[in-house]
Amino acid sequence: MASTRSFLSARAAAVSGLLLVGLLASGTVWSDPMSGEGSEAPTVASKLKGFTSRASELAMQAMSLLGVRYKRGGNTPDSGLDCSGLVHYVFKEAWGKTLPRTAEELSQVGGQVDKQDLQPGDLVFYHTLRRKFSHVGIYLGNNTFIHAPSSGGQVRIESMEVSYWKSRFSGARRISDTEQTYSSLPSATPTATVSIPAAASSYYSQSF
Repeated sequence: MASTRSFLSARAAAVSGLLLVGLLASGTVWSDPMSGEGSEAPTVASKLKGFTSRASELAMQAMSLLGVRYKRGGNTPDSGLDCSGLVHYVFKEAWGKTLPRTAEELSQVGGQVDKQDLQPGDLVFYHTLRRKFSHVGIYLGNNTFIHAPSSGGQVRIESMEVSYWKSRFSGARRISDTEQTYSSLPSATPTATVSIPAAASSYYSQSF
């Protein structure tokens, strides 16, 4: 148990460093949700301030779990994780927030988000079992999300543009790190697009 936690902590630190380097090197364009237009972040400090808030806490916690095996009903990296178990674990570790345990229940918390307004850390839902909201992942940016896919699989990154996922998209929700209830969306803020580091490329899948 201790060795697994140490390994995950080390991997999280490595991913964090890679993501920050990627952000600085990529000339990230920041979007203004009110105007719909992009603008260059004025300083490195402002980039880091935005990136190290909502996006980093959830996205980097989730990406530290890349490669963890899928297990139906799994709640921890040691035992394995299923899709909602991944979400539950990430939000608990990053924000100390306890969320519902199933994808269907998760689809009822937070506020609804249009697909074009997705920000890193939002939850994305899919119908993979012939019903809506039967699968959930965490949006990373650049039309990608991270999830625990299915039996025999591992936590990995997917493109939302792949036809399998594109045709099964059920909706998205945003959960605030400050609100005690999930009745409304948090205030819109400039958001950095999370660049997927090369170290994570082996966990990036473009097919189901």
